[in-house]
Amino acid sequence: MLEPGTGGGGIGGDGGSAHDVTVLNSLIETTIDSVDGYRRSAQEATNSRFSAEFLERASEREQVVSQLRDRVRQLGGNPEDDGSVLAAAHRAFLSLRGKVTGSDDDAVIAEVDHGESYLNGKWETALRDDRLSTETRSLVQSCYDSVRDGHERFRRLHEDVSGTSGGGSGY
Repeated sequence: MLEPGTGGGGIGGDGGSAHDVTVLNSLIETTIDSVDGYRRSAQEATNSRFSAEFLERASEREQVVSQLRDRVRQLGGNPEDDGSVLAAAHRAFLSLRGKVTGSDDDAVIAEVDHGESYLNGKWETALRDDRLSTETRSLVQSCYDSVRDGHERFRRLHEDVSGTSGGGSGY
């Protein structure tokens, strides 16, 4: 997904800028998925503490998306405005599963943890991309701090709620 020439829409000129736009748009798309996932999780959680925390994270992620979109525009690109088709299909599946099996906070937190692990991996991949410009890498690193914090927070919460311990939850 981070390969040049796949997305990034409508910019010409500097290949480095085009690559930056492609990487940023991939992060925007995945981070929009995160916002949507947090909003959905807030609706499904039965504990108001979890709902409030999910909404707070959704708001933080919206700020990240805004910063990434601003950078895409600075580079002359067209920022993504939708999440991924895959994430939409996953949400539809979870909705169906929730109606059939019921939903509880443990399951909601497990899904958030799973989504956070995926998102974290996408951001780490972007940070390892040696073709990013210095300015874009700096922005990605700055925004990643929020992503990493969310990943760690919900990994620990999932471990606490599910009673697992040690090196992770298997996600």
